[in-house]
Amino acid sequence: MSPNPARRSERSRTAILTAALELVQEVGYAKLTVEAIAARAGVGKQTIYRWWPSKAAVMFDAFQRHNAAAQEQVVLPDTGDLAADLRLVLHETVAEFNDPAFASAYRALNTEVQDDPVLAEQLLERLLRPALEAVKARLRTAGLPAGLDLDVAVEALYGPFYYRWLLRTGPLTTGYADRLLELWLRGVRA
Repeated sequence: MSPNPARRSERSRTAILTAALELVQEVGYAKLTVEAIAARAGVGKQTIYRWWPSKAAVMFDAFQRHNAAAQEQVVLPDTGDLAADLRLVLHETVAEFNDPAFASAYRALNTEVQDDPVLAEQLLERLLRPALEAVKARLRTAGLPAGLDLDVAVEALYGPFYYRWLLRTGPLTTGYADRLLELWLRGVRA
C-alpha cells in the first residue's frame, strides 16, 4: 500500500505552520526566514513556496490556525448588561494579546500589512471584520442613542487598546481595559 499524498501534505502543512509560530516567538519576525521554517518543519523551501507566496502568508495561516476556535463564530454575550458583556470580551482580549504565541504572530502580521495591501485586506476580512461586526451587533441591542455611528464607536473602543498593545505605551491589563470601557461608555451614552 502506497502512502496517501494528501495525508503527507497535511502533515507537512501542519509542521510548517507550527514551525513558523515557534520561530517567530524565538527569533522575532525580522529574523524569521522561509529557510528556517523549512528546516524546522523538515520540508524543502520549495514546499513552502508551493503553498504560500511569502513568509507573511505563512504567518497569516499559522496565526489563523492558532486562533481557529476563537474565529469560528464571533458572538458577544448578551446578558442585558452592556458594560458586563463588553468587560468580559475585553478581559478575554487582554489575555489573548498577552499570550506569547498570539502576540508574536499578530505583531508580525501587523508589521507586514503596512506594506502588503493584499495581506491587509485578508487580515481585515478574515480576522478583524467578523470581530468588529460582532461588537456592532451587540451594540444594536444595547439601547444606545439613535444615530450613533457604530463603526466609529467600535473603533473608539478598540483603537486605544490596539494602540497601547502595538506601540507598547503601557501594560495591557484588565485594569486598563476597565478604565477604557468606563470612559467609552460615558462617551457613547452621552
